Amino acid sequence: MSFRPITFKCPSRLSVHPPHRNYVSMILNKPRVVIAGLRGGSGKTTLSLGLLRLWNNKGRRIIPFKKGPDYIDAAWLSAAAKTQCYNLDSYIIPEQMLLNSLVNHSKDSGGVLIEGNRGLFDGVDAKGTFSTAALAGLCASPVVLIVDCVKTAATVGVIVKGIVEFSKELMIKGVVLNYISNERHEKVIREAVESYAGVPVVGVLKRSDTPFQQERHMGLMSRDETSEIETVLERMAAAVGASVDEEKIWQIAAAAPPLDYAVSEPAASSSDESGAAVRIGVIKDSAFQFYYPENIEALKALGAEIVEISALVTDMPDDLDALYIGGGFPETHALSLSENKHFTGKLKELIECDLPVYAECGGLMYLGRGIVCNERYYSMTGVFPIDFVMHEKPQAHGYTIVEAVEENPYFPKNVILRGHEFHYSKAVNLDMERLNFMFKMKRGKGIVDGRDGLSYKRVFATYTHVHALGCTQWAPGLVRAAAAYKNSR
Repeated sequence: MSFRPITFKCPSRLSVHPPHRNYVSMILNKPRVVIAGLRGGSGKTTLSLGLLRLWNNKGRRIIPFKKGPDYIDAAWLSAAAKTQCYNLDSYIIPEQMLLNSLVNHSKDSGGVLIEGNRGLFDGVDAKGTFSTAALAGLCASPVVLIVDCVKTAATVGVIVKGIVEFSKELMIKGVVLNYISNERHEKVIREAVESYAGVPVVGVLKRSDTPFQQERHMGLMSRDETSEIETVLERMAAAVGASVDEEKIWQIAAAAPPLDYAVSEPAASSSDESGAAVRIGVIKDSAFQFYYPENIEALKALGAEIVEISALVTDMPDDLDALYIGGGFPETHALSLSENKHFTGKLKELIECDLPVYAECGGLMYLGRGIVCNERYYSMTGVFPIDFVMHEKPQAHGYTIVEAVEENPYFPKNVILRGHEFHYSKAVNLDMERLNFMFKMKRGKGIVDGRDGLSYKRVFATYTHVHALGCTQWAPGLVRAAAAYKNSR
């Protein structure tokens, strides 16, 4: 069966994003493969990490991408590949910009591995919109499917056959069987998959093959919370290499058809933020880890110097023009954060002097009065009169759509943005008379009563995470606020 190059045309639904112009033709002709599953927890990450480390050990420079809004899996993929992992999510990133990111970040690589999320066809609706399958089609990438075979046998072959026939254009090129009990179990399923679906089984992982990985919240334990990272990754590579035909999967990737598509360059900015020589601090430590690399790249592209700092062990610098606080797990470091009074005190002092601060999720919690975790109260920065209580179950998890309903330093009023939220904390003890909300939730929960985006002076704090490629106002807004602060001193 032969494959034709796919031409991508920007659909009209992207009208929610800023307009673009200057369409140019680009071709993606790199080895690439999508690792997908039938559900979350089926083994996609283990297979992806093992393959990346095996290929890296052979000298192949593979750029990993993670489908969906995800920080933790992406960090592990970066560690396995020994290079930066990027995110691909067409819900929050316009397709032409997503493809442009795919090409630009992989142009000097030896190939691409894309790890899917959830089940292959799981998206925002019954049609599978924004699913891993949709992304694989968009990127014209062959798929290797890893299947959880617990308490099933020939039925796996029927399921794979159904997937193949359901979507004729989807290139299902290989299947990896996971959680296989014994040789007989493997033989029955292998024969069923290959005879019913006509797809080769390219690997088998037995129950004991999958190295133990601790999990917390919505996935793996974060890379920064795991000791002996290299040992864990090498164990995964050994397990995958022993029973998966990684060279066959590489051949599948190398056979990916060329992708010819039209991509538009962003319209030139009319603001004066380009080339601004500003210093933007980024709190990056084991408490605050969640940053899209594209967000940092966007700030750098506008001339910002990035200064990484820690809220756990250092003092707050007084020579910054702005501060960016991402998400993370401040609750697991609540005592250390609370005890670093030099940092919180200096930060609050600078905020009162109009230092621009942009904070997401964990950063929002850090700017509140305190965090309640395991029935203990830990004081935080105290910029906003609000507390946060940790719960065992998620308080919000999913995509968001927000509308900026008030004037603020970062986003134009009435602009509609797409993002995502996931947190186990809940806002309590809110002093509503002293809180100013900038976002109205059109989808998602936000902080309280369908509102999000707290603003105070030049501080903006929100549960909603945004991606710079989908929220093109974000980076210019932060750099512009930094330049204004620098010029006012």
